[in-house]
Amino acid sequence: MTSDPNSTEPVSSDAEPTEQRRHPAVIATAVALPVALLIGVIVVAVTVSGTSTRPPEALGPVDAPSAESAECTAVLDALPDSLGEYARAELVDPAPVGARAWAPDDDVSEPIVMRCGLPRPLGFDVASSLQVINGVQWFEVSGADSGLDASTWYTVDRPVYVALTVPGGSGPTPLQDASDAISSALPQTPLDPAPLK
Repeated sequence: MTSDPNSTEPVSSDAEPTEQRRHPAVIATAVALPVALLIGVIVVAVTVSGTSTRPPEALGPVDAPSAESAECTAVLDALPDSLGEYARAELVDPAPVGARAWAPDDDVSEPIVMRCGLPRPLGFDVASSLQVINGVQWFEVSGADSGLDASTWYTVDRPVYVALTVPGGSGPTPLQDASDAISSALPQTPLDPAPLK
């Protein structure tokens, strides 16, 4: 068969079209690259979201004669990394002995502060009203009289006094979590209120 150079009909060929095959390494790279990129994005997102921009909390010294006691060490060791929605916060060095803090996610709200080994709280006497939270008896000192939107709660039925200052609106969970840690670390002891004057 002769072909006409002016013809528009295709020339038939008995040859098979050549098929291009991809090398398995190229296919593996094409699949693995997007997966690796996705994993990298997830790792970066988790790392960034877990990093707090909140500066360390500065806590001033307070009278805490039993802060270095074995009882306070036991309490501090038993404390969880979070109290409700508040996560353990870093403290400015030198941090007071027997102190811990937990802060919310934002950079403006007040932290929860715990101090261990304090003297008997002022106002705690035989007529004081107490609240039992998860088996621990607490004496509350409201900050309202001082213009503060916080309360300081003192354990009064353990071998050492532990104070937990909680900002208003924190809910009951921080006290419940702290009570669980304190009751697991320290035995219950008789109350020692001041006599009425």
